[in-house]
Amino acid sequence: MTPPPPSTVILSPHFDDAALSLAGLIPALDSPVTVVTVYGGAPSPGQEVSWWDTTCGFSSGGEAHLARVAEDTRACALLGVERVVLGHPDGPYGDGGPLHEIDTYLADLDPGTRLLIPLGTNQADHAKVRDRALRVLGELGRPLPLVYADLPYTGHLKEWGSAETDTALAGDEHFGVAYREIASRYRTRAVHDLTLSDDLWAVKRAVVLCYASQLAPLTIDHGNVMARGGPLRAERVWSLEEAESPGEPG
Repeated sequence: MTPPPPSTVILSPHFDDAALSLAGLIPALDSPVTVVTVYGGAPSPGQEVSWWDTTCGFSSGGEAHLARVAEDTRACALLGVERVVLGHPDGPYGDGGPLHEIDTYLADLDPGTRLLIPLGTNQADHAKVRDRALRVLGELGRPLPLVYADLPYTGHLKEWGSAETDTALAGDEHFGVAYREIASRYRTRAVHDLTLSDDLWAVKRAVVLCYASQLAPLTIDHGNVMARGGPLRAERVWSLEEAESPGEPG
């Protein structure tokens, strides 16, 4: 049976990004929800295994890809969302070219579908997905998307989850670069500001643990990633509006 068209689409750069960033909020979004993984393609046979995949314990990029597809299937089933996997290989295995499959997917999407894209904090792949989506939506004359804080990166801000989050992001030299870039181009307004209850955290924890192969390298830079009070504890989404003039702050 063909699933109904989505009311909400989340562009997830990699297989775990939507879960890490939005697993608590997804049940509150207009359903049906579809998670679209952009860098979901298999690497070409014979490519040298990446540092990331080696740290995850894999001997080849192909082995890692098969494991992540299975992990994503389990996670999306727990979340109750549909999944779409685009064919761009993950960064170390890709050609660095334009993300053309985003163009095709968005062009075929109902214009009324609510789209969420990553902020792009400290991750070049995330920023590339963000910028490609914004460009395509502009060319199609579609409404601006919502932007979600990509975790765990944004969540390491000391003020994360507090009333000072946006002000702190705007002034932070490490975690605020992507936010300042977006706020220089659009007016931003937080439309979802969720601090997870114990019940929501239990659900999110179960979903994130589906991506077990990713957790080992994540702990290298994000040692408390699975802590109850860690960077995943709060989720944030902004709306965008066109600024009246270039460079106007959000």
